[in-house]
Amino acid sequence: MSNKIDSAEITNFSAKTYDDTAPAQDSTLYPSSFSITPAGTTSESEYQNMNWSEQLGYYLGVSELAGMIDRKAQFTIGKGYKLKKSLFGLKNLDHIRGNGLDSFNTIMYNAIRVYTSGGDFFAEIIKNSRGQLRNLKPLNPGLMKVHANSRGVIVKYTLYPAGNFGDIKKPTVFTPDQIFHLPYNRIADQIHGQSTIWKLKKVLDMRAEAMNDLRVVFHRYVKPLWIFSVDTDDDTEITTFKNKVDSTIEKAENMVVPKGTVDKIERIAIPQFATLDPLPWLELLQKEFLKAEGMPEIVMGGKGGSEAESKILYLAWQQIVEFNQMFLEEQIKQQLGLTVEFEFPASIAPELVNDEKKDSNNNKFGTAPGKDSK
Repeated sequence: MSNKIDSAEITNFSAKTYDDTAPAQDSTLYPSSFSITPAGTTSESEYQNMNWSEQLGYYLGVSELAGMIDRKAQFTIGKGYKLKKSLFGLKNLDHIRGNGLDSFNTIMYNAIRVYTSGGDFFAEIIKNSRGQLRNLKPLNPGLMKVHANSRGVIVKYTLYPAGNFGDIKKPTVFTPDQIFHLPYNRIADQIHGQSTIWKLKKVLDMRAEAMNDLRVVFHRYVKPLWIFSVDTDDDTEITTFKNKVDSTIEKAENMVVPKGTVDKIERIAIPQFATLDPLPWLELLQKEFLKAEGMPEIVMGGKGGSEAESKILYLAWQQIVEFNQMFLEEQIKQQLGLTVEFEFPASIAPELVNDEKKDSNNNKFGTAPGKDSK
């Protein structure tokens, strides 16, 4: 090709489809703007959560997500259980110790975090010879398989051994009355619950990507890149000089070079406001995954609106917590024969009633709500 202007050529980019582009090649880094995968049938004869290790990794690796799930569990357990009635006349559940370090409250706290993260919580029901509940031992949900008959009714559970599945250990089979199973947010005729983390996977991935990008930006504010123009093309001399540059930057020391050996030094940094501000984007993503459990930012220690708005948000959050309490209480009664009650830690309802009474009294004297009378 000559260096004349009329030798320019036109590309054929218009012939390319979306499948040929970089976003389509790496869906992790460049997710499609809108993509839905069909869920398939909900009718199942067996189910095992093969994604538990990944879901647990998200919980352990994303602090905001773990905080949201932990807060939900803490609010649901509240001030602890109250035993109202038992089939065998138990006065308390202090003898239930789980793996030896648990209590009934901590087992339920664990259950809420597990079924929110993975969709299901499993515990072995251990009884004495009289059929009295002696213990609840939490199990690994990733190793448990649920089996149903042709009508969709659960008939047994299989617990596979941890570690090497090819060893001499055999799976343990349980009947339904031997397993305490909490399937949260079941859909249609499914025999398992729904993971909140799985619904948030794209949002969590986008947030992690934005945080990694922001980390690089801030790092380059403090430690910019440098370009040195040196008066040599000897590889050995360049390598030696490069090592000295790395050492002086690492130790934050000065370096003296002979005159004429370094022609020019350029500092390359990302200037402030040179890129799109990522903070609103991060806040939006945080709100998105908080909405998945209906948790207002104020519960997470974030900023809230006015006092009245914060009270309404807290009241809405209280309904979600009480639904989880109802779910736990009903399952405990049906599967364990225990009538327990979890008390909400701090209800906002009485304060709202008092506010309503104050507004009503103000209106009797012709005062508009929220305004001081003169």
